[in-house]
Amino acid sequence: MRILVVEDEPRLAALLRRGLIEEGHAVDLVGSGEEALEWVDVGEYDALVLDVMLPGIDGFEVCRRLRRRRAQLPILLLTARDAVADRVAGLDSGADDYLLKPFAFAELVARLRALGRRPPETVDTLLIAADVRLDPATRRVWKGETELQLPNKEFRILEYLMRHPGRVLTRTMIAEHVWDYDFPNVTNVIDVHIRQIRRKLDDPYPGVLIQTVRGAGYRLASRR
Repeated sequence: MRILVVEDEPRLAALLRRGLIEEGHAVDLVGSGEEALEWVDVGEYDALVLDVMLPGIDGFEVCRRLRRRRAQLPILLLTARDAVADRVAGLDSGADDYLLKPFAFAELVARLRALGRRPPETVDTLLIAADVRLDPATRRVWKGETELQLPNKEFRILEYLMRHPGRVLTRTMIAEHVWDYDFPNVTNVIDVHIRQIRRKLDDPYPGVLIQTVRGAGYRLASRR
């Protein structure tokens, strides 16, 4: 998943970012509600981890504004305010879940996994393209009846392609989804990962399943 964390307390923000990266996610980090709205406008995220008490626009207002824009990304609120009225306000503003501080990091990760199963594009348990199956929940991939072992970045690139069959994904789009905005602008890195995925899928260049679109990027053949 690519996650935007909105937290103004530097130590907690750094811990969240490091922990989520170690769990295999791409993480961008901002410290205010205004920045959160700006980053959601320009980035493509799978989830938003949003502190309630922020400078300027608070987390409740960020939720309301995003929902007015019909933004569908899952939102997990973080707060030390444990009154029932506060929890109701958070859910009514458009949040999908609510986690009280202090919390166990394992619980945050579990809640994000649950939220990640909710968006329309993830209704199916398995992603399927030709004879390739990918299970986002268990992070397993099969070609036919053979299970493949893909490192984290290869798995996430393949998952991203399989979530958008038939769509041309540029190298920049892939980099921004699989890495964060600190990713160096070296398109050859993407090409190397694609070659490794194709080798494991027995899908040599120019690709039947993962197709090269010259001058643009890559496209996964539409499901069949």
